[in-house]
Amino acid sequence: MIKKLFAFFMPWALKRRILNTWFGYEIHPSARIGFAWIFPKKLVMQERSKIAHFSIAIHLDHVKLGTYASIGRSNWITGFPTSSASRHFTHQQGKRKSELIIGDHSAITKNHHIDCTNSIILGKFVTIAGYRSQFLTHSINIEEGRQDSYPIHIGDYCFVGTNSVVLGGAKLPSYSVLGAKSLLNKAFEQQFALYAGVPAAFVKPLNKDAKYFTRQTGYIF
Repeated sequence: MIKKLFAFFMPWALKRRILNTWFGYEIHPSARIGFAWIFPKKLVMQERSKIAHFSIAIHLDHVKLGTYASIGRSNWITGFPTSSASRHFTHQQGKRKSELIIGDHSAITKNHHIDCTNSIILGKFVTIAGYRSQFLTHSINIEEGRQDSYPIHIGDYCFVGTNSVVLGGAKLPSYSVLGAKSLLNKAFEQQFALYAGVPAAFVKPLNKDAKYFTRQTGYIF
């Protein structure tokens, strides 16, 4: 904890060297972390990736940001590391990893809650848009009377609308949109589609030539 506090208040150039040396992180010289408490067991930040002010990432096995990937302000990212001595999730030993993997040019905007008790994988050119969305990989298994967890997968070039809820086991296929305030609680397969509702369902196909699906940079002007 003393090392974490010391690193937290250092200027970024020095802080990056401390994080890489003391904690074994792999942070590219062009990557950057703002005034944020980011201390997973393993952290990889590739070229031009960034984490903005006031975000928190703790109790995780692994966080990885691809090139130009970003986590915006005031996001709460937590999990349940596999090294824990707790009885929770012992039935999934060797079958889960508490991790957040963000692909190249993908972005989580701000004020979202990301529960990485199990894996959350965002593909390339993904936008987790707006505010107050929740990604929840764990819940209580009523039949078994225990905590259980399942991974979440968001494909390439996806757009997740504001204030949505995504539950463990859900999959949003590549080149798809999840409408605002939707509940995604299952795995879908059809690409180039709009899914929306509570629970989310297929609404309509999307234009394969839409510029969002063909862009070469993540940032949208």
